[in-house]
Amino acid sequence: MLRIWISYAALFLWLEIIYHVSGFGFHLGNVPFTLFTVCAWASVESLILLVVKGKAKKVVYQIGIWWSIAWTVAQITYLHIFKQPMLWEAVFTGGQDALTNYWREALTGFAQVSPYVALCVLPGVVICVLRHKKKIKLPNLNSMRFMRCLVAIVVCVFACIIDMAVGKAAEANYYENYKEFFDPLMVAEEMGVHPMLQRDTVMSIAGVFENISYKAKKKSGNQPTQQAYNGQGNSGANTGVTNPSGQDSFNQGSNSLNDPKNPGDPSNPGQEVTPDSTPDPEVFVPQPNAFNIDADKLMSLADNKKQSWLADYILNEQPTMTNEMTGIFEGYNVIFLTAEGFSPYAVREDITPTLYHLIHTGFVFNNYYVPLWATSTSDGEYVNNTGLIPDGQFSMRKSADDYMPYTLAGFYNRTGIQSRAYHNNSLSYYDRHRTHPNLGYLFKACKLGDVSEKEYGQYIFQMEEANRWPSSDYQMMIATMPEYVNDERFFVYYMTVSGHMNYLFKGNSMSAKNRDAVKDLPLSENGQAYIACHVELDKALEYMLEQLKEAGQLEKTLIVLSADHYPYAMSTEEYEELAGKSLSYGMDVYRNNLIMWNVQFEDEIKVVNKPCCSVDLLPTILNLLGMPYDSRMYAGKDIFCDEEGMVIFKDRSFVTDGLIYNRKTKEAIWLKDESGNYIVPQNQQDDYLKQKQQEVKDQYQFSAYILEENYYADIEAARIYE
Repeated sequence: MLRIWISYAALFLWLEIIYHVSGFGFHLGNVPFTLFTVCAWASVESLILLVVKGKAKKVVYQIGIWWSIAWTVAQITYLHIFKQPMLWEAVFTGGQDALTNYWREALTGFAQVSPYVALCVLPGVVICVLRHKKKIKLPNLNSMRFMRCLVAIVVCVFACIIDMAVGKAAEANYYENYKEFFDPLMVAEEMGVHPMLQRDTVMSIAGVFENISYKAKKKSGNQPTQQAYNGQGNSGANTGVTNPSGQDSFNQGSNSLNDPKNPGDPSNPGQEVTPDSTPDPEVFVPQPNAFNIDADKLMSLADNKKQSWLADYILNEQPTMTNEMTGIFEGYNVIFLTAEGFSPYAVREDITPTLYHLIHTGFVFNNYYVPLWATSTSDGEYVNNTGLIPDGQFSMRKSADDYMPYTLAGFYNRTGIQSRAYHNNSLSYYDRHRTHPNLGYLFKACKLGDVSEKEYGQYIFQMEEANRWPSSDYQMMIATMPEYVNDERFFVYYMTVSGHMNYLFKGNSMSAKNRDAVKDLPLSENGQAYIACHVELDKALEYMLEQLKEAGQLEKTLIVLSADHYPYAMSTEEYEELAGKSLSYGMDVYRNNLIMWNVQFEDEIKVVNKPCCSVDLLPTILNLLGMPYDSRMYAGKDIFCDEEGMVIFKDRSFVTDGLIYNRKTKEAIWLKDESGNYIVPQNQQDDYLKQKQQEVKDQYQFSAYILEENYYADIEAARIYE
């Protein structure tokens, strides 16, 4: 029995070492927890083997060996490609998407990690050979063996609990990553792939029961939800229930509003204020960006600790105030693009002139960041559209069943303006055929994906070479702009794809198409191919401006563009070659460009040095459009408000006006002003750091609970409409 246990434990430990070296180098994290977890898993495998009888023992033993090897190989490959561990949710909800859409990247990634794959497979072969040569018999069940395995499991679990208690007392990062805010990447790096899988399995099982409970609440009528806008008959995320105010919302083509004093109602252009507090129109008086909420009712609606925490947090949070930028684009159209894999280093004045012009005229954001989240593109879209921090993986998918009234599409729809969204890939990828209608969009794509043509065929737009990979952003503009450009008012959202990895001239149709434009650049193929595929995005924007001007819409249209993430498929060396400089300072790898552009303001350059990020986009756009909103409903803040800027990253590192803090290394870079003085005085730095760390935790918790508890429904139920 001991030999079997040793074979399992040795294998698991070997796989941990290979996984860690392949993904994180030789850095050692919480070794005791890793060892205890490995021993516990070996004991569980041995216990399972004991209770199996007959010839099935050999099969179970081999499954235990090779399943562990296969899982580790998959984790190594996934981490190499996506810079994140593969969770159960990705396997069961994203696996088919990955196989059908990312098979090229998967094959390339597998080839690149093949030496580590061979090292993973090696012990499996050795174990099989030794067992055959030595004729090792698999043990049968008896009480003593059973008790030994059971005791070993209990001892290992107890040791892990003690390790966690020590981590909590010491305020160690690993405790927070594992227990409070499950961060799979940090757990994998600090504690290993087995602890990460263990935690993910527990959370996945708990999530199944939470989902059952959530659906039961909806069925019983205890959970207020929405009549979702879908414009698609029964093809969208229509739940068939009404919104808490008792009126239909987001109905296609309808001018009926969600409330008699709707934020988009022209008769109510100002903030929700009482008549006595209405400001003199000639004198600007800042007003709070806040809805009128019945505090007692909101507290009474809370039926668990999370909802109580949210109610208390929101009611005690100070809203931002209106400012000199409020409403400067009131009544304007908006075209909002999430640009796949975009970064500042895709922009060259001579090669991508339209991008260069839009970035360097009008608003110029010098400290804009786009963090990389767990589900890369989907989470990037989620942040851009909701102003919330993603909760684990696939937050956008989770939101499809929630009431999401505070999106930009929602505000536009309540004025009777149909919000549209387009994507030049499949309709069903990341479940966009469910998520985007629930955000308020009439959503169309250039391909069906794995949904039926009978039900969804009408939501496909016809474009040239739709089956290229990646397909053309320029062709998407040609195919879609006629649908709205001559409308009196419009709001349009695009998710582009031309900038998608991998960045090679073979296998990337957009890079190959625009190869001549970059052939003289002194860069490797990787760098050239990256810029080449963004030439297609530049063409799309050039065409967009031409069509807007021809339709007489250019002066009344605000164009917004932000990335979903930086090109994480590149290695650090490749990305720094592209940048032409080191990106080791602070969070430089996440720095990006933000476009907020209108032709009337292109000569009035306004430089914004405040630290800001993609989670700030939604409240900022709402403020620029003069749409009254509640700033307490978002994790982000209006970039132009008086409050200090803050950029929050996935591992809860952050950047503020006075500090760059790396939570992983606990390094604090205190920033100085132009005079060389610390922005945060040295005698205040300790308190400032603790305050900001708590704010980061609160924003994470707020965003997670909003999504988990479908909490916007409670807000609407407690909101007072005058």
